[in-house]
Amino acid sequence: MARLGEMGRFADCLRLCKSMKNQNIQPTLLIYNSMLAAGSRDGFITEAWGIFEDMISMGIQPDRQSFHHLIHASRHQPSQYMWDVLHKMEGMDISPNEHTYGLIIERFTAASQLELALQFMNEMGNRGFPPELPTAQSMIKLAAQQSFPRLALDLAENFEATSVRRLDTETWMTCLHSSSEVLYAEGVLRCWQKLVQELKVVPGEGACLEVLQTAGRHGLPDLATDVIRVLRMMGVEWQEWHFAPLIESFCKVQKLKEAFGTLDIMRSNGIHPVAETTQPIFKAIAKDIDNVDGAWEILDELRNEGKVIDATAINTVIQAAISLGDLQRAVGAYKAFPDYGSKPNIETFNLLLSGCIAASHRELGNRLLLELKEASIKPDARTYERIIILCLTQASYEDAFFYLEEMKAQKFLPPISVYDSIIRTCVANGDARYSLALDEMKQCGYEVSRDLQRFISSGGKSNADIIRQARREGQQQSSS
Repeated sequence: MARLGEMGRFADCLRLCKSMKNQNIQPTLLIYNSMLAAGSRDGFITEAWGIFEDMISMGIQPDRQSFHHLIHASRHQPSQYMWDVLHKMEGMDISPNEHTYGLIIERFTAASQLELALQFMNEMGNRGFPPELPTAQSMIKLAAQQSFPRLALDLAENFEATSVRRLDTETWMTCLHSSSEVLYAEGVLRCWQKLVQELKVVPGEGACLEVLQTAGRHGLPDLATDVIRVLRMMGVEWQEWHFAPLIESFCKVQKLKEAFGTLDIMRSNGIHPVAETTQPIFKAIAKDIDNVDGAWEILDELRNEGKVIDATAINTVIQAAISLGDLQRAVGAYKAFPDYGSKPNIETFNLLLSGCIAASHRELGNRLLLELKEASIKPDARTYERIIILCLTQASYEDAFFYLEEMKAQKFLPPISVYDSIIRTCVANGDARYSLALDEMKQCGYEVSRDLQRFISSGGKSNADIIRQARREGQQQSSS
């Protein structure tokens, strides 16, 4: 009977009981508890209560185990069923133990009722009962899954500090995921230390990427470096998105030399940095000119140490100088490429053309285009976009139409910003060609914004001019 109860074979238990009855064999507490165990496996609460009442009628006193089976059988029913069992248990002067609380907490964690589970966990601790391992793990996982990583970690560390048993890897991984998901730096550090350093667990690439994001956001270069080490140990091929958070973490703690040096490491491993990779460096040095000059000193140090200076590093300096309105410094950086054994790329010229637009420096733009061709670098869509807008900054903007046609001939779709700029320039100058540009813009599938339509209808007045005119007309009408 005990074996059948453990296996949950309720029907076989009933048949065996019938056979015992036919043979006038009196049931014992073990028999009843075995039947309760079998019924509770499948959640047969009605049948379990029937067995319990039959046990009472036979004069057999139930024990704590009997009530545990009833609690387990009621797990799929409304909570009132469980409270009825607990009240009955209290009425028979049977006190709960850690397993009783474990069953109660298991019910609430299964229903994702974290607060009630915590309430009974606290009551359990006040009575001096340590949680069982399954109970602790279900509580920790629920807290982590509900985005309470600090609570989950506190529960995990408190359990291991007071128990000889240890949480499984899955529980710690859940805590790591929860911490990295909300960028909880302390939690990520604690979980990474536990998993990788103590348990020697190798997280998957997805978990590593989440940890890298946290390391980058909070300036934890040591953690980011260790994650990249683990990725290599796993046999994962390094990619740009693995190093971008490392660069960000260096910049957060003002380690710009290490950030620039990472670009060389990327190149030496066949990874091509892109403009987005160096955005954290740009933000760090674009605060003032002194920071830009400091970046040059760092590049000089790296060059003297025999490091290769990547083009993206110099481009970042150019971008910072342009953002500060120092086109002369940006051009100086461009001319310094040969001194660092590097060559400008299309991003270099696009950045410089942006500076030319801000300064309305068409002559420099023409010179850059000539040098672009001499370097055998093919213009991209952004190059055409910027040279067109640069042309539109001049009193004579005929070349804008020439470059627009050349752009289309190269199979580049002009962005809406190009048509918007051409239309506004034409309208402002009374140039009827704005209608041709407007039609072409619609043919490309772009919608005319309200702001642009208002600009055209007003004959080239800005929104501020329209508002001022409306106010004047309103004042005139009110005074008449």
